[in-house]
Amino acid sequence: MAANDNGEPDTKKSRVTVGEGALCGIGNPLLDISANADAEILAKYDLKPNDAILSEEKHLPLFKELADKYEVEYIPGGATQNTFRVAQWILDQPKVSTFFGCIGDDEYGKELANGMEKAGCVARYLVDKEVGTGTCACIITSGGKNRSLAANLSAANCFKASHFDDKENWDLVKKSKVMYSAGFHLTVAPDAMLLMAKHANEENKIYCTNLSAPFLCDFFSEPQMKLMPYVDYLFGNETEAASFSKKQNFGTEDLQEIALKAAALPKENKNRERVVVFTQGDKPTIVVKGGKVTVYEVNLIKEEEIVDTNGAGDAFVGGFLAQLVQGKDIASCVECGHFAARYIIQRSGTTMENKANYK
Repeated sequence: MAANDNGEPDTKKSRVTVGEGALCGIGNPLLDISANADAEILAKYDLKPNDAILSEEKHLPLFKELADKYEVEYIPGGATQNTFRVAQWILDQPKVSTFFGCIGDDEYGKELANGMEKAGCVARYLVDKEVGTGTCACIITSGGKNRSLAANLSAANCFKASHFDDKENWDLVKKSKVMYSAGFHLTVAPDAMLLMAKHANEENKIYCTNLSAPFLCDFFSEPQMKLMPYVDYLFGNETEAASFSKKQNFGTEDLQEIALKAAALPKENKNRERVVVFTQGDKPTIVVKGGKVTVYEVNLIKEEEIVDTNGAGDAFVGGFLAQLVQGKDIASCVECGHFAARYIIQRSGTTMENKANYK
């Protein structure tokens, strides 16, 4: 990773060759079923307009109803996959990102594998022949400003840490410089996430994760906090941060204070301070590093240019990691994160055309 003579990250805008496999992580590979709809369908399935949940039995008819009643798009998805596809798009270097997850032996699984290959990412899927590939209903309302996600994990829920017993798979983990897994995988294989996080700690690599959804902070706090001592970069948005603060008894609703307290949580690797990054839509992004709060303004776009906010957070992290893996400074990472999120919300789903043209 590029650094200056003081060991600080390189702040230059020039592109750095990072090499194959520099980014690595585990996630829930899902095929997004995306549709613009109205608030009535949210009420029918007890969904909130800007939230993410795991599907229950009552939500299962939703997937067919979307396909039957609305114009839908099928897009490779899942938070970590989205992030890696965006990072790959920005870096424009072959096979920078390596992704692990579980899919079914079906057409949806083949669609995901093809999508990752087209994006230039390496997908080392565990294939479950008994369970279908996971899907995620993405319901876009309020003219693109709100999105409600309901994930039916299916095969994604079947990932096992034993997938890393395969030497080729673990060698790819060992090859990486920066690791990232969205918090959603805490519901599947927290032991696999912890395995990678401890490896990063032992080898002085960078490990990153995301609060990802309020329900994770509320109901999966135990595995989340087992992972936290190994986390070098923690991402989240304002609603996730509020849930995290409440669960951890921080005693504050102030986003900057929450970020400071999250950064100060116990950490194994004392040589690298934890950096906390909280986005809040079109409001400034908050970053805590070294006990200091820095606020980064967001360059706004016209409301009529917003198509779909689904994937904005994943895209932000993808842009951020694309610079972090090059050794860039925090300001450069946030700037690229904003660029990626701004691009994605002007498109339907987490989709990219042509080259990123980001230097």
